Amino acid sequence: MNKYLSNVIEDTKRKHASEPEFVQTVEDVFSSVEPLVNAHPEYEKFDILGRMVEPERMFIFRVVWMDDNGEYHTNRGWRCQFNGALGPYKGGLRFQKNVNESIIKFLGFEQTFKNALTGLPIGGGKGGSDFDPAGKSDAEILRFCQSYMTALYRYIGPDVDVPAGDMGVGKREIGYLFGQYRRLKGVWENGVITGKGLSYGGSLIRPEATGYGAVYYLEEVLEHENDSIEGKRIGVSGFGNVAWGIMKKATQLGAKVTYVSGPDGYFYDPDGVSTEEKISFIEHMRATDPRHCKPYADKFGVEFVPGTKFWGVKDVDVYMPSAVQNDVTLEWAEKILESGVKYYIEVANMPTTNEALAALRRKEGLIVAPSKAVNAGGVGVSALEMSQNSERLVWSAKEVDEQLHRMMKNIHDVSMKTAEEFGLGYDLVAGGNIAGFKKVAEAMLEQGVF
Repeated sequence: MNKYLSNVIEDTKRKHASEPEFVQTVEDVFSSVEPLVNAHPEYEKFDILGRMVEPERMFIFRVVWMDDNGEYHTNRGWRCQFNGALGPYKGGLRFQKNVNESIIKFLGFEQTFKNALTGLPIGGGKGGSDFDPAGKSDAEILRFCQSYMTALYRYIGPDVDVPAGDMGVGKREIGYLFGQYRRLKGVWENGVITGKGLSYGGSLIRPEATGYGAVYYLEEVLEHENDSIEGKRIGVSGFGNVAWGIMKKATQLGAKVTYVSGPDGYFYDPDGVSTEEKISFIEHMRATDPRHCKPYADKFGVEFVPGTKFWGVKDVDVYMPSAVQNDVTLEWAEKILESGVKYYIEVANMPTTNEALAALRRKEGLIVAPSKAVNAGGVGVSALEMSQNSERLVWSAKEVDEQLHRMMKNIHDVSMKTAEEFGLGYDLVAGGNIAGFKKVAEAMLEQGVF
């Protein structure tokens, strides 16, 4: 390995030894960019890699809120403004009890290259809290969001940092956060938060955008393989916004999601989640009981397998992990390899451990697509929401969908062409990493050292 690259990786491991998720994603990206680093000795001269792994700034703050019994609780909040070379920091807020500094950093680092792949002028950032909205009343969530934004508002703005939703932060939370921001600033700043409701500046198809974009990316992969999405059977982990979007778009294009997993197990629907009634029930489930997918099996009389995941089943054509990071371990990867599936399309942020991803990429005939490329449609449509806000316009669903489709085609094409440029064949993981890294590195070089 390139000595400079190796030194930066080892230094990152030493400095961030207590942050395994962050170290894992740094290794994942940097393992692919060696051909680019070898071709650009100026990266070492100006320490581009060393600067790339350190956030430009990171804020940590306490969030104090009162529950419905009048008792006070204190949570931690974070906002990581990782890299602004391409534009204002852009990335979601995640409210989950397992959120910590390592997760926020890895998400911000990954977001930087994902945003670069969209071709839009947005930098990378991420934020969140170890607050868990599950089981909380609307009033408790309102008070928490108001407290969180009271700490955060001074660090964000339409030309500075534009948060959005992520796990645990949906339409309700975004509304509460935006309302408090407006209350504190006394102005209506367009595009300061995305994922807003349609009544106050949100974009059509934003909730479905990540799932729609993932299916559009899959379409490009299939076309490259002289294959078609028509009739494809898809296995999806998770049933949140992303999986819901996959189900909708896959159905529109003639495919069907037949396996769906949740925290309690998985269900198998041979006819697919492919009717309006079924897709609407998934939407209801994710809103009312995100911890259980068994209610779907009960309602529609299909098979439910408790306490495990479906990775390794043979009667699917495409695996699309869409739930959480590190969902697919080496043990599960080995089962996937045994299944003979041809397409492994990552959708969630870092859903595959490094060792599992390496094993999958070694398999001849298995096409692996990386999450930073596949799930970029969500942040892409968030940036389109910013544009609509600045123009005081609301684009039609068709207009947004067409732009999203073009964006995902371009992301696939630049990843493919970059891999070919460096003699890597059809390696979408390496191509996406190199293309995103190169764009950010060029901007950093042109702006000088700071």
